[in-house]
Amino acid sequence: MEQQKVFGDFHTILNEGQVWKIGGFPLPDGSFWEYREPEAVVIVRNGILYCRAPLSRQNHQIQILDNAKHMYYSVEDVVVPESGEVSFELQIRARSQNTAPGDLYDGYVSLNLLDFTTGAALDFFAGNDKYASVYAVLPFPGVEVPNSDKTKYFCVFKEDTDFNAREFNTYKITYNRGTDEVIFYVNGTEIRRESRVPVKFNRFTIALGIMTEKDLTPEGSVSVHGQTVIAEWSPVTVTVKE
Repeated sequence: MEQQKVFGDFHTILNEGQVWKIGGFPLPDGSFWEYREPEAVVIVRNGILYCRAPLSRQNHQIQILDNAKHMYYSVEDVVVPESGEVSFELQIRARSQNTAPGDLYDGYVSLNLLDFTTGAALDFFAGNDKYASVYAVLPFPGVEVPNSDKTKYFCVFKEDTDFNAREFNTYKITYNRGTDEVIFYVNGTEIRRESRVPVKFNRFTIALGIMTEKDLTPEGSVSVHGQTVIAEWSPVTVTVKE
């Protein structure tokens, strides 16, 4: 049995909480850290979500709060089937100004599949001249990560330049809970396969983001230096095969 659902409806993007909402995490003091760039320009046209954001947001203490600058979460989660597979496919175009050439992590556009029941994530990061597939279990604020007798937290990036730089590319992530396998595709070609995934993904929040990935220093964040990132996303097609 195969079911398909499209997460788009970007014309509702200002009605936060209807289909999409601004991402972020609750903080111990009761406040909420929003992934929202104050000068972001958002345009919805021909079904595509466009966002141009001069980067300004920084967090000097918590890495995950520093990384994402402007991000939308799907209001509805995608529940992973016990057996069979679930796949997520969309097109992304990424362009940036004043990012360091060849340094993807200085500013990029993301698709993030986030499981807040386990802290696990599957991502694509697209930059001006490079992209990466990402496989991780992360210390999300407020999320209880299952204990492990192996490495509890990890983030494994795999970079490549074999894509249409600064143009739309098709990205697809497939997860099979029964076989503990994740497959990443770019423009219809398998580019990465992870077997023996150490956690069982339960449900995914779909996130569309503008991000950096710069390690905090003893002095704090070094992720912002005048970059602008221009992101375009198509709707996300989710296919569940049971």
